[in-house]
Amino acid sequence: MSIGQNCHIHPTAVIGEAVVIGDDVTVGPHAVLTGPLTIGDRCWIGAGAVLGAPPEILGAAHPQTWSEPAPHRGIVIGADTTIRELTTVHHGSERETIVGARCFVMNRVAIEHDVQVGDGCVVSAGSTFAGHVSVGAGANIGMHTVVHQRRVVGAGVVTGMGTVVVKDVPPYAKAFGNPVELHGVNRIGMSRSGIADADIDAVDRLYAPGSADGSVPDALAPAFDWWRERAVKPLALPPNA
Repeated sequence: MSIGQNCHIHPTAVIGEAVVIGDDVTVGPHAVLTGPLTIGDRCWIGAGAVLGAPPEILGAAHPQTWSEPAPHRGIVIGADTTIRELTTVHHGSERETIVGARCFVMNRVAIEHDVQVGDGCVVSAGSTFAGHVSVGAGANIGMHTVVHQRRVVGAGVVTGMGTVVVKDVPPYAKAFGNPVELHGVNRIGMSRSGIADADIDAVDRLYAPGSADGSVPDALAPAFDWWRERAVKPLALPPNA
C-alpha cells in the first residue's frame, strides 16, 4: 500500500495491499479499495464505492481476504477524476480496467472488467458498462445507459437516458433508444469542447439520414481512426465515413 501526501481517507474505508494512492485524494466512508489499483492525484472517491472487485467471470479467482491483491489485471484511475457513491469498478481479466483523467462518474455506475474509459468522460447515474467496453475521450453517457460487452463508444458521443448500446457508436454522435440508433451529431458537446463549427457541420452532414455526402474532417480523423480500429459491430454509416 502506498498513500500520497495530503490525502483524506475516512477511517471506515478498507484499503488493501497493492493499492497506490496519489496526492490530495479523498476516500469516503465504507469505500473498499483492493489491489492491484492505482489512483491518480486529486481524485475523489465516494462513500461505499468499490474499486478492485474481481472480474465477474464464472471461475475467476476471488481472494480470501480484503487485503491481499487479486491475481488479475489491475485498475488505473486517472488524475482529477471523481467516482461517486456506490459505484463499482472491477479488475481486468485480459487488460487493465481504466477510468481516464478528469472523468466524472456518478452514483451507482458499474464499470465491469476490462472496460477502458477515456479522459474527460461523464458517466451518469445508474449506467452499466459490461466487460471489455471501450469509451472514447469526452463521451457523455446518459442516465441508466447500458452498454453491451465489447461495444465501442466513440469520442464525444452523447447517449440519451436509458439507451441500450448493442452496436458500436461512432464519434461525436447523438445516440439513444432501445436498441440504440444514431440521431445526428452531438453539436452542443462538440461546440463546448472547442471543435470548429465547420468541422461540426461536416460530421453533421456525414450523419444525416440517407446521406452519401461528407467526409471526416482532418482535425477529427484521430478520433474516427481510434473508433474504426476497435469497432466490429458499427451503427450504419455512409460508405465514405
